[in-house]
Amino acid sequence: MTDTTTLRVRNADFWAQTAPGWARQADRHDEIGRPLGAVALEQLRPQPGERVLDVGCGCGGTTAQIARAVGPSGSAVGLDLAEAMVATARSRFAVPGGAGPQFVTGDIETIDAVPGAPFDAVYSRMTLMLLADPVAGLTTIRRSMRAGGRMAATVFRDGRANPWLPSALLGAAAHLGPLPPLPIGDDPGPFAFADAARMTGLLTAAGFTDVDIHPHDVTLDAPDDPEAVAEWLIEISPASNAYRDAEPTTQARARAGVARLLERFRTAGAGYRLPTGLWLTTAHSDRTSTR
Repeated sequence: MTDTTTLRVRNADFWAQTAPGWARQADRHDEIGRPLGAVALEQLRPQPGERVLDVGCGCGGTTAQIARAVGPSGSAVGLDLAEAMVATARSRFAVPGGAGPQFVTGDIETIDAVPGAPFDAVYSRMTLMLLADPVAGLTTIRRSMRAGGRMAATVFRDGRANPWLPSALLGAAAHLGPLPPLPIGDDPGPFAFADAARMTGLLTAAGFTDVDIHPHDVTLDAPDDPEAVAEWLIEISPASNAYRDAEPTTQARARAGVARLLERFRTAGAGYRLPTGLWLTTAHSDRTSTR
């Protein structure tokens, strides 16, 4: 197991390098990736006037959804580790007078206080599994909530429930050269929370109550455009930085490699259907104290 300090440095470097790809793919990811967090948002049910924190907001699409739900009398704050993603979110969802969603750069594991706290609710889409020190990050989340506040989040289950997910890395790797190290064991990564019992233990250790975790299956629908779909997945994957630096001919070969691995999920003329297995997680902060 890699030590936490090293993992934090690795995380910060990885997301700084990957952020440009996420920014370029922001609109496409908001559309195709919507099912990844929809069930958590439905469970959370943000209400007009509430204060809601979006942990791992990326380029801001989910925070903007929450802002629409809570309305002008509420507030939606998006927090992300990657400064470039936060800058993109601010640019995409700027509202005259600052009445729209607010975006903050910070590491949920080490930030002293999240602006806007205490929150009535916390939402997170596919982020908690990426924390270097999950208990530290989850504890900060819990302390940022009002007494009895609620949280809803999604993370991936295991690789068998998400058979398309490795395609971007495996299909592109042969053409792009060395890529960042893959996660080992419980290191931050897409399947770090594959074990629901581990996730329950981490949430409990962080002080959450009423922890409930159950499986949820969705399908990501993508258009019948192999090059565009391959590029979307490459640019939001660990291959993003190497792809961006590659020559156009090498990029084309990488896209073709990914498209070949994705072919089994494609119906010509109809598009892609990517089966995705999630854990839907809900919990509450302590009902008597936020400390």
